[in-house]
Amino acid sequence: MSSLSFKPRPRGGRWPVMFAWLGVLLLVVALIMMAVAGPAYRLEWLSLGDAFNLLRKGAHLAVGAGVLGLLAFMVAGLCRRWRPALVGMLVILAVAAAVALPAQKMQMARSVPPIHDITTDMTDPPAFRALAEARREAPNALAYPGEATADQQRAAYPELAPLLLDASVSQVMSAVEAAAREQGWEIADATATRLEATATTRWFGFEDDIVVRLSETPEGVRIDMRSASRLGRSDLGTNAARIQAFLESIQGRIPASN
Repeated sequence: MSSLSFKPRPRGGRWPVMFAWLGVLLLVVALIMMAVAGPAYRLEWLSLGDAFNLLRKGAHLAVGAGVLGLLAFMVAGLCRRWRPALVGMLVILAVAAAVALPAQKMQMARSVPPIHDITTDMTDPPAFRALAEARREAPNALAYPGEATADQQRAAYPELAPLLLDASVSQVMSAVEAAAREQGWEIADATATRLEATATTRWFGFEDDIVVRLSETPEGVRIDMRSASRLGRSDLGTNAARIQAFLESIQGRIPASN
């Protein structure tokens, strides 16, 4: 009479594997929701509110996936089931990476003032001309918001200031145009002393308008710049960072006067 052999049941049964792969499934769904939110808005499949709602729900689902990953890691670790434990750890790491950017944006929103129109000349801000019609059709105003915005800018971005260069106007404008094209901006107009362009974000396709103005002074050519979002109360510091980076780029192309 032959004896029957039975394969021992794994420790913890199905729970470690179930937690691990359910976490993977939720993570995949969450990443899809978060990834399509921006393109869906750009393609006008969703309103901005609906796109943000989809992004928010995806982030919440990702957190749920992280909880399942943690459960899988803990249960599988206690049962010495190393494959489910590894899957759980990978889910946790993927969730951390997925929510890092939204968390960073939320933190930035708390650390910067709720303004969206930034300029190096708050007394006489460069005006939009070629882009005036596009800005009239946008939710945010065409005109500079005024002294309340200027006060908040001074407090938040005290380093922003005009740039003086010891060069000819034509040399500076050539550098400005080259830098704008290098940034991938859509140039709306360029004259001997002015440039207007639009920068479009890659994910949601938000449009920010830019104007650069050159003025001849006894100290050299002065560059003033203005960057303003068409949509949204706060730009999360994007326009100030853009101006700072652009002026530094120009200064690197043409040495500034002492």
